Amino acid sequence: MTENNTDSYEVVVVGGGAAGLSAALVLGRARRRTLVVDAGEPRNAPAAHMQGYLSRDGMPPAEFLAVGREEIARYGVELVRDRAVDVTRGADFTVALESGRTVRARRLVIATGLKDELPDVPGVAEHFGRDVLHCPYCHGWEVRDRAFGVLATTPMSVHQALMVSQWSKDVTFFLHQVAESDLSDDDVRRLGAAGVKVVPGEVAGLVTEDDRLTGVRLADGTEHARDVLFVAPRAVPQTGLLEKLGAEFQETPFGAYPVVDPTGLTSVPGVWAVGNAMAFAEQVINAAAGGYRAGAFINGELLFADLDATP
Repeated sequence: MTENNTDSYEVVVVGGGAAGLSAALVLGRARRRTLVVDAGEPRNAPAAHMQGYLSRDGMPPAEFLAVGREEIARYGVELVRDRAVDVTRGADFTVALESGRTVRARRLVIATGLKDELPDVPGVAEHFGRDVLHCPYCHGWEVRDRAFGVLATTPMSVHQALMVSQWSKDVTFFLHQVAESDLSDDDVRRLGAAGVKVVPGEVAGLVTEDDRLTGVRLADGTEHARDVLFVAPRAVPQTGLLEKLGAEFQETPFGAYPVVDPTGLTSVPGVWAVGNAMAFAEQVINAAAGGYRAGAFINGELLFADLDATP
């Protein structure tokens, strides 16, 4: 076991979202001395509710996290509002926090998530999470059958336009900075089959009334009435600590993510990545499941490591 002092832990979890709290819950219940370092920047903070989590459907994200923090505290897990800024690997891992504190851990869970970089269109950032949305599985039911717009950021935005047509039959696809020639024949055929209207031309901004989206304005001044606009933010994984540790990464269409095994173990022994630090499409329920899996595996690994080290 690690030394019993205030700066030494068996496991340090960096990130206090669904994945990190879930891992910490399992570890706390397994009587592992665990610290959660939470910078307080959850990806879903702009959203009023989260959907698709069985028994928690519609729950506000802030409430979900507050309940999670209460649960881990019951099992002696510590949580500190701080940011991990550096990490080194020796006999244990040494994590430097922004506050100046340094903590040590036998195992690390990286649950730092990702940040969404929104398209640089006036009004998008201000309305994101309300009537500017990105995920139909997260918000589609709540805005069903309304007038949708989809802002193209790359030719891959065709997929988003096709997907949201499941929730509304009134969908307009704004090509924005994507040329019509960039659309494949299959793209054009599928958009037509889905009844999606394609509008070329750059989007200059949103039209709003009483702080509510009412339309999309093109650079030529024309306006298209819309109630909801779907966008595809650029996902920026927060994997700086994994990079410092020399973890192996793989390129995906959504950025570079660490190579992990089914439990979340990275190429660095003793380091797990869970949630959106591990993959782009981890919804809250997936992230919580991944955190649980990593926590259980870490407990077993520590148990057998200690048994094998006993004379």
